[in-house]
Amino acid sequence: MTVVTSNGHPREDGQLSVLILGFVLLSLLLASVVMGASAMYLERKKLLSLADGAALAAADSFTVGDTGGSSTPSTSLVDARVVAATGSYLDASNAFSRHDQLAVAAGTGSEPGGTAVVVLTAVAHPPVISFLLPEGVLIEARSTARSRLTQ
Repeated sequence: MTVVTSNGHPREDGQLSVLILGFVLLSLLLASVVMGASAMYLERKKLLSLADGAALAAADSFTVGDTGGSSTPSTSLVDARVVAATGSYLDASNAFSRHDQLAVAAGTGSEPGGTAVVVLTAVAHPPVISFLLPEGVLIEARSTARSRLTQ
């Protein structure tokens, strides 16, 4: 039922409250999306920091290679040692209790030149909107490290 004023225009009582409610809902939605994106970013940074530490530990698992007549010794890494050193680092740092479904992913191993490559995956759960993503979001971090020997 529309009430008409004396000048012939309809009254607009209550229209402002609907507009305010709409803006509040839009603001809450925007805030929850920003919080979720920030949480995913921070979780990836934590995982990347963990991968950096694991790569450094894996790079230190080298064996000294043949100098081949040169004055600089070389480092030699094998995939099995890199994976084992990564697992030891993750166990020692208690990382499995801090990250959901933390795993050493495919691609972890050694590259030519004594470079250790560590790829970690984990599942992150965004705050507030976790009911929309009950399984979480899979995040991945890749880090490399190299040991170089000098005399």
